[in-house]
Amino acid sequence: MPPPPPPLLTGQRVTVALARESDATALLAFQRRNRDHLAPWSPPVSDAFYTLSYWRQWTGAARALYDREQAARLVIRPINEDGEQPPAVIGQVNFSNIIRGPFQAAYLGYHLDGERQGEGLMVEALRLSIGFMFAEFGLHRIMANHMPENARSARVLEKLGFEREGFARDYLFIDGAWRDHVLTALTNPDAPTPRPAEPATAARRLPVLRRLR
Repeated sequence: MPPPPPPLLTGQRVTVALARESDATALLAFQRRNRDHLAPWSPPVSDAFYTLSYWRQWTGAARALYDREQAARLVIRPINEDGEQPPAVIGQVNFSNIIRGPFQAAYLGYHLDGERQGEGLMVEALRLSIGFMFAEFGLHRIMANHMPENARSARVLEKLGFEREGFARDYLFIDGAWRDHVLTALTNPDAPTPRPAEPATAARRLPVLRRLR
């Protein structure tokens, strides 16, 4: 059974949509603009990460990953007061390492422009995105992990109903050192019953605890 059509979600102040190749230039500008802002919370990247070639490849793969039910690479744009959507990307929402079968889960990662923090935009974008992944994509569990000192991210997840499930020592290498992470998750009480696995896919990869960009 194929996944639902790619999301194109509209809230009061933001839109959230599956990344397209035409988003590459705006995503590159977002990452360059927020390089210093995101560095303390992000795994190390090469210089190629800040090139148009990289983001063309990243966006070019987004639809195939979505159609294979492996990832949902979403971009956030603001809505102006006149209702128009400007070209600037102000954030990303990534559902990675999606696993079907009896697990029906994914890992959540997100970034917001440093100049737009404190406005509640990420909470709005995540509510739209999570609502889609639960109601339309049929996931049962979404996991999100954050560094203990990232109080802003912790507040966002708390507002969305994520619950703390554990604490992982030296979980990811970020900003020059192995960093501890708080493990949280949100479950969908209305998730559909998983389809029985086909013989050819019964041995599909098992869950791996990791956090992806």
